[in-house]
Amino acid sequence: MSVTRANTLTATWASMTAAAAFPAAFSAAAIYPLLALLASVATGRAAFELSAVAPTPLDLPLRGALGLWTREGTPLTLDWAARADPRLTGDPLIDRPLLDAWAAAQTGAPVPPFHLPGADEDTLILAAALAVTADWTTPFTDGVLRPFSGPWAGRRLASLHRRTADLTPLRVLSTPAAPITLLTITGTDEVDVILCTAAGQASPQTVLAAAVSSFPSATPARKGPGVVSALVDASDPTPELVVKVPRFAASLAHDLLAPAAADASGLRTPSTVLGSPSLPDAFGLRAASTPSAFPGISSAPLRVSAAAVSVAAAFTAPGFRAAPVTQTPIVPLAYDPPPPATARRLQVTVRFDEPFGYFAVHRPTGLVLMAGWIDEPEPAH
Repeated sequence: MSVTRANTLTATWASMTAAAAFPAAFSAAAIYPLLALLASVATGRAAFELSAVAPTPLDLPLRGALGLWTREGTPLTLDWAARADPRLTGDPLIDRPLLDAWAAAQTGAPVPPFHLPGADEDTLILAAALAVTADWTTPFTDGVLRPFSGPWAGRRLASLHRRTADLTPLRVLSTPAAPITLLTITGTDEVDVILCTAAGQASPQTVLAAAVSSFPSATPARKGPGVVSALVDASDPTPELVVKVPRFAASLAHDLLAPAAADASGLRTPSTVLGSPSLPDAFGLRAASTPSAFPGISSAPLRVSAAAVSVAAAFTAPGFRAAPVTQTPIVPLAYDPPPPATARRLQVTVRFDEPFGYFAVHRPTGLVLMAGWIDEPEPAH
């Protein structure tokens, strides 16, 4: 139940984001446990809205930083005082480094600084940081990708290539808007990363929201957007899956209470589209951001004055990392000619050579840990 709700929240975030401001990395799963915790200690309208989004607890199956902070001087219940994080002073010069150091220590990886707007007295600060890491079971090789068409046509992109005999990671999802190609990259630590792309003018919102909502129902396929199948000469008839994908890195902090595309603090925040709710509504924080009753925390009326999630990821040759890796120089290698062709092989090639989406999934539960849309991959050097 919690996994379904968290994935729905991820799909909602994707679907309500304007294409021009689509984030390269975001995580609804990181903030869900905090929303469920707030729901359990709230009453009234705040409890109703929060419970509608996060009705049951969720334990993240990986290392992350989750914190609910209160200002110094806020009266706390005995139960809450026993488990509360260190109090905040209200001075950003003191509190911001404290939050950033806490996130880095809890995740074990660099994440973007929060730089939350200043909070008023008797308030709550909601914060989450997530760094997803996994090594590929079959590593990639660094290379160069040169798209011939689309938005990246004529560019030289840093890319990752690999060849495998297993065609099952390639699937296609049928949607009313367009078919969506899904490619699952299996990693260690029970984490998979799924890449997704669609043909035509399908928007990032449509592609990523549909992929996150329905990826378990996608069917194996040998054709689809970005996929080319052909019979080629080979030394044996074993089918082959060739993958070519740009290398990318993303690191963003999101203000969950700001309705605009960016706020004065510089946090990256998805803007709303006409007729869609704002992020505070989507996360059940509308009533909680006004003076509300949280009797499980304090006898005083509190409000959530700041809420943010910070995420970082990089898609590299050895695996899915929490931070960009340094460039590796290309070393000339001796060329060994392939063995002579004695058979015909089915070669299925999937290329992600135009903007595409991705999301990391906890394999045993199906929980979507992190997602994003790549508009600007790394250039080749």
